[in-house]
Amino acid sequence: MATFKEFRNNIKPNWCPGCGDFSIQAAIQRAAAAVGLEPENLAVISGIGCSGRISGYINAYGLHGIHGRALPIAQGVKLANRDLTVIASGGDGDGFAIGMGHTVHAIRRNINITYIVMDNQIYGLTKGQTSPRSGEGFKTKSTPEGSVESTLSPLEIALASGATFVAQSFSSDLKQLTSLIEQGIQHEGFSLINVFSPCVTFNKVNTYDWFKENIINLDTVPDYDPSNRAMAMSKLMETGSMITGLIYQNKEKKSYENMVHGFKEEPLAQQSLALEKAEFDKLVAEFV
Repeated sequence: MATFKEFRNNIKPNWCPGCGDFSIQAAIQRAAAAVGLEPENLAVISGIGCSGRISGYINAYGLHGIHGRALPIAQGVKLANRDLTVIASGGDGDGFAIGMGHTVHAIRRNINITYIVMDNQIYGLTKGQTSPRSGEGFKTKSTPEGSVESTLSPLEIALASGATFVAQSFSSDLKQLTSLIEQGIQHEGFSLINVFSPCVTFNKVNTYDWFKENIINLDTVPDYDPSNRAMAMSKLMETGSMITGLIYQNKEKKSYENMVHGFKEEPLAQQSLALEKAEFDKLVAEFV
């Protein structure tokens, strides 16, 4: 059985020192080992942005996609080979701006993959512009007078879109984050895990200290029931989504793969592509 060290490679991340993404990488590696995966069992698909580099920093199959398109690629990988554990990864700009349409449809489709969003409330790779997750009044190079747009609440959108697994964590809480990724991998269906990952270079508002002062850990909330969708939505709205832990999980709904009629278990590479003459003639006859 692989240890978390076997999910490391020799490529040194070039994130800024102190970036929350380091912890997210470590949590993915620890979670993969904890659920019994081998490097060849895991595929990490990423988009564009600082977070997009993570697919090259983990010893597994990896693909660095294009902006906002990590989820279509990840879904294709999973449908082509159900034996792979597929993790998609991206930033809040990648997943909640240009890629938001893909995010919503991946949620409602419920394909069995895990989506980890590194949420730093800013565009870091392009040197500090406002993202959909930036707060009102947030001053950046693109909003020097302060943003006048409302902050997007992706977890509320996820619940409204029929999500079956919604969680949120903080990059400093490695134990909780690792546990949530483990649960996300083991969940049958689409798992969304949003992770507060402070940008130490360009975001001087949503800092480590700021998060520690404002986050509410659901583990400390008496009688919270993550199987209650209405309770989950209410708690998100009540706290401005500043909660961490397992927010909602529906264990009853089947994944996309298990609902599509005729979907084969074997990876495409192992399936016979030969078409019998009788089948071919039948198909042709339908179009005559």
